[in-house]
Amino acid sequence: MARVMALDYGVKRTGIAVTDELQMIASGLTTVDTSSLLNFLEDYFKKEKVETVVVGEPKQKDNSASQSEVFIAEFLKKFTEKFPEMKLVRVDERFTSKMAFQTMIDSGLKKKKRQNKALVDEVSATIILQSYLY
Repeated sequence: MARVMALDYGVKRTGIAVTDELQMIASGLTTVDTSSLLNFLEDYFKKEKVETVVVGEPKQKDNSASQSEVFIAEFLKKFTEKFPEMKLVRVDERFTSKMAFQTMIDSGLKKKKRQNKALVDEVSATIILQSYLY
């Protein structure tokens, strides 16, 4: 089987999580500068078999699209041009950053590490991936 990857897309940086090959366990992979995201994905897809990419869909409380959706839509257009065979799935990502922060507190991370926004993005991507797997 191939892996499933999740992206917590951000204007500055993007958190990335992947499953194991059996698609049972979601784990944080890394956080990359969004400007180099497509190059990172190209390299990763050459090394690992990925069948689906899950991208967080930020929404407001009233279910309308968030302001960042414009940037995500632009990225998705470039992504589908570069990787036309890759299956893309969108998953509601409301509150994932808050859930990620709470997860970091619950796991006993010190305040200094919890302030690492890259780590929050990676954990958020993992939560997005877990919600897709369920």
